[in-house]
Amino acid sequence: MCFPFSTKYNCISLGLTLGAVASICLHRDYLASVLFCLALNHKQMSAYYAPAFFAYLFGKSIRKKNPIFEVMKLGVAVIGTFLLCWWPFLHSRTAEAVLLRLAPLQRGIFEDYVANFWCASSLVVKWKQIFPNTVLAYLALFATLVSFLPSVVQQIRSPSHRGFLLSLFNSSLSFYLFSYQVHEKSILLPLIPASLLILEDFSLYRGMILCAMFSMFPLLRRDGLVVPYIATFALHLLLLNVPFLEKSLSHVKERQHPSLKYMSDGLLFTGCLIDLLYLLIEPPPRYPFLFEALNSLLVFICLVLIGLHSHIQQWSATSTHEQIDADKVKMN
Repeated sequence: MCFPFSTKYNCISLGLTLGAVASICLHRDYLASVLFCLALNHKQMSAYYAPAFFAYLFGKSIRKKNPIFEVMKLGVAVIGTFLLCWWPFLHSRTAEAVLLRLAPLQRGIFEDYVANFWCASSLVVKWKQIFPNTVLAYLALFATLVSFLPSVVQQIRSPSHRGFLLSLFNSSLSFYLFSYQVHEKSILLPLIPASLLILEDFSLYRGMILCAMFSMFPLLRRDGLVVPYIATFALHLLLLNVPFLEKSLSHVKERQHPSLKYMSDGLLFTGCLIDLLYLLIEPPPRYPFLFEALNSLLVFICLVLIGLHSHIQQWSATSTHEQIDADKVKMN
């Protein structure tokens, strides 16, 4: 896996989430619930994964012999973990201040040119000028819910490990594309499940790693990290194409979907061209953020195509692995 330029603070919540995902795959659902609640309480961006965890665990619980009792046991694990995390704030009566800090509506629906719907569409629709922040927050909430709802429904109807990983990706990508006040580094969240699916769908991973790198370039350039960006990008492309590794990955690369492969190739060429122009040419005074806007629009279009592909994959016919997972649920 490749997580570009992650910070130490994000790694704590991301590590706890990975532990929860591993616990799901080992059928340790209560441990997964505790670990994910810890991740969610460490940093609220873990909420990007919450719909997938809820859908899988709820869908699996209602298929057991005593569904109400199973749901209650998960509820005890979740509520108990939240109470432990929030007890110091509840005891000191500062919980309200913490909650207000978690929802900074005053910052607006977006700040920089992040590659999501609100920023990309603002080239045509001036959202900040038309609606107040409270209305935009509701619009973002509605758009996010509609976007990840099909993925959640599928997992409740037919929970499986492969479907769960795809649901993690679809849910986190929905939040990145449509939620309120998204930061550039939030692209790490859909990138993690895409990395976990590399053996299942290499084209999904390749498209996401390119989108992640290009989407973060304006931020990294502003922070003076162009050289590490180029070095990391070149090293990643080299590792995927050196002879001895390419041979070992040949069975994985055979699973690429032609449409996503062509999209990734086009993204690689166009994104590199925009980055090069961004570094060498001064934008016209009338459009000082021209290259940031072009970069945002390009990555947003590619992310939408990747999201449609992953939703189709999740709703596709049940595979052998998914049927095995379903049988294990019934046995438990």
